[in-house]
Amino acid sequence: MSSFENLRIVDNFYQTSLFFPMPTVVISTLCEDGTTTLGPYSLVQPYYVAGKGYYAMLLSCRNSSNTAQNILRNGKCAINFITDDPKYFKEAVKLSWPGDTPQDKMPKCKFKLEKSMVEEENPEDVRPQVMSEAMQVIECTWMRELDGADVDKAGELHGYEPPYHDFNGITSKFGAHFILRIDKILMKKKYADAIINGVRAQDFPNLPVDYGYRDSKNFWYHRKTRMRAELLQMRQASLESVRYAADRVDDKVKFTDDALQTVLGVPRVFLPLVLKGCVAWAKENGVTLINAEHMKIINDKRAKEKAEKKKK
Repeated sequence: MSSFENLRIVDNFYQTSLFFPMPTVVISTLCEDGTTTLGPYSLVQPYYVAGKGYYAMLLSCRNSSNTAQNILRNGKCAINFITDDPKYFKEAVKLSWPGDTPQDKMPKCKFKLEKSMVEEENPEDVRPQVMSEAMQVIECTWMRELDGADVDKAGELHGYEPPYHDFNGITSKFGAHFILRIDKILMKKKYADAIINGVRAQDFPNLPVDYGYRDSKNFWYHRKTRMRAELLQMRQASLESVRYAADRVDDKVKFTDDALQTVLGVPRVFLPLVLKGCVAWAKENGVTLINAEHMKIINDKRAKEKAEKKKK
């Protein structure tokens, strides 16, 4: 006999039928008059994380919301991550009442706004402002061409009629999904330095985790306590198995044993990508036999490129 109870699946099941931990963010968008409005969200997550020409987030929301209507209109937004300071969460909850217009809520909003970094670098690319209190911000552009969503227009506030898209744009009578290309990741220096220099337990930001509207009275969330580290299991492949993979990457560029020793700890799923990167470097530099010294040069080059990307 099962040790579980069977709960009925209903609308907003992630709030009403589950204890589902989610992030709490505040999304800024541009209104028709060029001002910035804010709306709190939890249904936001990474979408394209590798293997594409760009990276993307996914936002799910009501298609009649200020956020959805503004994205449909101009395609720009910024995802602002607040810390779990009670005054910030209280302010986010104040901004969340469905039906409030930007003119209703923004004059009373206590969050401070500053200019988009994308717009600072390119004044012609007009963007919503970002929140000064945010510890990190993702500046985004909606990929409206995906799933044929470029036909979707703002203006319908009482439900959209079919046909609907599968995964981008208007996806149901009252729902929308937006695939948001990541244009910039902005982060306050304290946390950026931690990522670049190596994160310790005390370096993690105090980010809130919420469980949605659990009842008709309260919006529940959890404050960060302390981080706990669990050591990764280190698994090393055998030299023979890595050699087997390396010998099949290229018919001209080969690896010495001491070179392959440096990648024994690379997870098998990532090994072909790493080896192909080494071969590409070798061909650029006229090398046909990669040794351990070459691997050090390649690793130093990767580390430098990674550090430069994080600074941008």
